[in-house]
Amino acid sequence: MAETVDEITIDWMDEKGQQLVRQLKKEILTSGAWSTIMFLYQEFDKRAGDWGPKKVRVVRYQKRGGKYVPQSKFNVSSAKQARQIIESLQNWLPEMDNQGSAEDFNGNSNVKP
Repeated sequence: MAETVDEITIDWMDEKGQQLVRQLKKEILTSGAWSTIMFLYQEFDKRAGDWGPKKVRVVRYQKRGGKYVPQSKFNVSSAKQARQIIESLQNWLPEMDNQGSAEDFNGNSNVKP
């Protein structure tokens, strides 16, 4: 287990020492007692004997007892899904920028979904 967010990786090897998950890139989105990290990675396809398609994983970690422990994760399994997420976020960002007019601080919305 990692003690700092910089030490966190999703590289993973099986009991025989063969790497099954290869981290390609890492972006720390938030850090602290609760940290969120986005990874670009590949999984090894044993049947094909080669690395599979690139994927994205967003992981939320909690620091407990001096170590970061994964609490939840979300995998983006295709470029199509990534584009859909990006498109939705781009559409929603203006609403987030103007929250004061649509939501109070308790999250009560006066805007219809």
